[in-house]
Amino acid sequence: MEETVEDSPTSAVLLDHCHFSQVIFNSVEKFYVPGGDVTCYYTLTQQFIPRRKDWIGIFRVGWKTTREYYTFMWVSLPVDLNRDSAKQQEVQFKAYYLPKDDEYYQFCYVDQDGVVRGASIPFQFRPENEEDILVVTTQEELEILKSTAQKLEQEAKAQKDGWETELLQLKEQNQKMSSENEKMGVRVEQLQAQLSTREKEMEKLVQGDQDKTEQLERLNKENSQLLLTLTQQKERQKELEQTVEETLKQEETTTLKKQQALKDENAGLSRKLSENKILYDALQKEKERLERENDLLKRENSRLLSYMGLDFDSLPYQVPTSDQGGAGQNPALIYGNPYSGIQESSAPSLLAVRKCPTCKSDFAGDILDFTSEQQRPQPLCLSCPICDKTFPAKEKQIFEDHVFCHSL
Repeated sequence: MEETVEDSPTSAVLLDHCHFSQVIFNSVEKFYVPGGDVTCYYTLTQQFIPRRKDWIGIFRVGWKTTREYYTFMWVSLPVDLNRDSAKQQEVQFKAYYLPKDDEYYQFCYVDQDGVVRGASIPFQFRPENEEDILVVTTQEELEILKSTAQKLEQEAKAQKDGWETELLQLKEQNQKMSSENEKMGVRVEQLQAQLSTREKEMEKLVQGDQDKTEQLERLNKENSQLLLTLTQQKERQKELEQTVEETLKQEETTTLKKQQALKDENAGLSRKLSENKILYDALQKEKERLERENDLLKRENSRLLSYMGLDFDSLPYQVPTSDQGGAGQNPALIYGNPYSGIQESSAPSLLAVRKCPTCKSDFAGDILDFTSEQQRPQPLCLSCPICDKTFPAKEKQIFEDHVFCHSL
């Protein structure tokens, strides 16, 4: 088949989805002479509103779907649908695209959804015969012929109206049957019965001699294809349901795994928190112990100072700076050397003290040795015997806490 524009309609609507009475074709000839353009006149009814993608096609009589057009033309939309002139429309088919055989054809108006809204009476494309040429000899014969022509036209119009009414009734009957029967086998029987009825009506109108057996076989093939398509759709739906179910199961499994991982991580954090709490308590106890030991050392230091006749509060203690911490301060003493702040003008030197302030006895030489031992230079850093980590000599307390942590 031939086409007149680039984008051809692709709808494939069956006969039972048509509304033939919404567009009426006017002035349709019984035959058109080949080689000339054909103008198609049609009227839009009140209950129908045209749209931009509507089209009129020329179909061979006996068509079953809207894809079986021979040629088509897009319709033009009226400017104002409320005017009576807008209801009368026309479209012209060029001679180049018209059929070249003498089969019976008809005009069909198809909307953009692929639904047939109107169909014309059948016609042919053939040259005029001598039988179709009437020779008028007298005025009386002319009047008779006019009267006969008017009667024939009225009969044709009445037959056309009856055909459209019958088609509308068949459409309503088909809709009722479609709503009542859901199984494909019952629908196939209904389509066959409707097709047989319509074939008889078309045979009476066009007096054709087409082969009905071939049409029935074609319809059976289409019905078989419909049944196969329905079966494939059910299988696809079943596969889709299985896929959705598997996806939901996988998502549920993944969610459970993530939830379990979060629980495990939470348990690990809880254990770590408990361990840190135990370590904190141990360090707190060790701190308290060291504070107690420090208090004991302070009291012992005060006792020794009082024994030597010195007052701890009266000593001019100076806070060592960063320059004096390494040379003049003993890092082994937490509170500093109590003797480092004694001035020569206010107290005698430790080296000059030879007698006990209480019993006036001379000190042994090992005391001087002990004082000399304290005045020796101390190491600059302390090294951990377990992890080899080093600390400055003035951070001895931190060094001892670090070594103690290895024993926990």
